[in-house]
Amino acid sequence: MSATVIDEGRLKLAVPAKGRMAEPAVRLCADAGLAFELTERSLVVPCANAPVDLLLVRPSDIPEYAQDGVVDLGITGANLVAEAEADVVTLAELGFAHCTLAAAVPEDAPWREIRDLAGLRVATAYPVSTRRLLDERGIECALVPVSGSVEAAPRLGLADAIVDLVSTGSTMSANGLRPIGTLFSSQAVLVAGRAAVAGRAALVARLELMLSGVVAARRRRYVMLNAHVDELDAIRALLPGMDAPSVLQLADEGAIAVHAAVDADDIWTLLPALKGAGATSILVLPVERLVP
Repeated sequence: MSATVIDEGRLKLAVPAKGRMAEPAVRLCADAGLAFELTERSLVVPCANAPVDLLLVRPSDIPEYAQDGVVDLGITGANLVAEAEADVVTLAELGFAHCTLAAAVPEDAPWREIRDLAGLRVATAYPVSTRRLLDERGIECALVPVSGSVEAAPRLGLADAIVDLVSTGSTMSANGLRPIGTLFSSQAVLVAGRAAVAGRAALVARLELMLSGVVAARRRRYVMLNAHVDELDAIRALLPGMDAPSVLQLADEGAIAVHAAVDADDIWTLLPALKGAGATSILVLPVERLVP
């Protein structure tokens, strides 16, 4: 099949062509086992080992493409889905491109909370979702739609405050702005058009399973350790894994091996506690895929 022709029997998965979601989205597809080759001019990329074609497009276009059936599924930001008001199904959160839609005011301004935006001029590049989120809170203000450097709007006299996407907050701070609250938390998500979910359920579910398995695995570590059987209860109490840990009898009398999948965020505190409970020869391994 030509790299510029899409087989209608294959799933069409839109991924961001540029921006901060592009590289993590492509890496997720590769880690999920999809085999493909990208070039600088790639637009449509067929996967060699699965009935999936990747379409590299602007992330802001993906929600509407999925809604309209141009693609079956897409990887995009939850904030972009909200801004487009797209009628799509969110299948999974993907664990990257975390950000918040936050309100901010000049450092010397008197306003301290989101409700203080009432009656102000608020600049934003996301007027649709900002209006809806403020309306839900009963806050009436004048929105000033802008593109580009939203943070400059108060300094230029265009607005009293802003609502913009924030990852670290460093850009706001550099522009003399102080956050006063969060309207919406966002991350990369897998979305699907309703026609694809209804008409191609098996293939959609399989792709979701492969991607979600990688996302779940990234949040886990596989811990292996040795111990004496008398220490098992204390060690088990420290291992809040998905299920009961695996316990294997070793050659020496009373010696056991314990294996468990644990949250990656717990490793910092878990290892010293396990060692204190009598564990030895502790190994911590990455998990490639996790299917509950």
